[in-house]
Amino acid sequence: MEEINWGIIGCGDVTELKSGPAFNKADHSNLVAVMRRNASKAADYARRHHVQKWYSDAAQLINDPDVNAVYVATPPDTHAIYAIAAMKAGKPVYVEKPMARNHQECLEMIRVSEETGMPLLVAYYRRTLPAFLKVKELIDDGTIGLPLTVNIRLQRSYGQKDQYPEKQDWHVDPEVGGAGHFYDMAAHQFDYLDFVFGPITEVQGIAKNLAGYYSAEDTVSATFSFGSGVAGTGSWCFVVSPGTEEDVIEITGTKGKIIFSCFQHGDVKLVTEERTSFFNFQNPENISANLIRQVVEELQGNGQCISTGYSAARTNWVMAEITKDYYRNR
Repeated sequence: MEEINWGIIGCGDVTELKSGPAFNKADHSNLVAVMRRNASKAADYARRHHVQKWYSDAAQLINDPDVNAVYVATPPDTHAIYAIAAMKAGKPVYVEKPMARNHQECLEMIRVSEETGMPLLVAYYRRTLPAFLKVKELIDDGTIGLPLTVNIRLQRSYGQKDQYPEKQDWHVDPEVGGAGHFYDMAAHQFDYLDFVFGPITEVQGIAKNLAGYYSAEDTVSATFSFGSGVAGTGSWCFVVSPGTEEDVIEITGTKGKIIFSCFQHGDVKLVTEERTSFFNFQNPENISANLIRQVVEELQGNGQCISTGYSAARTNWVMAEITKDYYRNR
């Protein structure tokens, strides 16, 4: 493929700045069509972003002969549906995270990708951001010695919209998102750690709903280990009081430790016997831009994207293992 002409299915908030404009910034890449079920919103997006075509029906976008690659940016309950339809139409797919609502849907997406020969790539862009690449570099070059443990702590306040059913969105509707905020946010953390240490091979977890604002889990804890030997723990809570929030990943080795945030994109802190150092990085204006450039290069045959359906499916499996008892008992 010389020119990658993209169609977006689901031109909502995530596409406004994080991803949408980046499709026109990569070489030989163009955003030529968008789709949203609300026709007026699709038309408005196309007008504001100078996109030639808009649709309110996904099948029309998928079958548009001017579109030769599809970005699926809907909520997770339709990721598999639209990705499979696009691949069966002979079009590569770049899909938002989490890859799907559950691991089974991920496996079906992979099966269709293999059957059709269409690439299936997933929007885990932290694998390409400078701060996260620096953390990986510090681990790979032995700066902290042999990696031993990982600890994740993510505490978020409940927010007004979570308290009242009429204000809640898909992030706390398991039928749409697969689970609650845990699936949406821990997905980034587990995918990144998969990038650094390889696949998680053992995992156990406890998921609870303690505040009762919605049906999804709001508090989670887990232990896990990687095939490489690193041991991990994590805790997530999405109903804490404002002012008590926390966003920390700490990686400890035999010669030091690294502390950084997953969502604040701040400093990377390195602590060794000799020194304490801080590294600060600037993200691209469109935070998915580096990964989208990799996607385009792979589709052109000029490179390889670091975030695939195979790696993304592993993250879905990990999260499903952690929450399975909660949803089995419901």
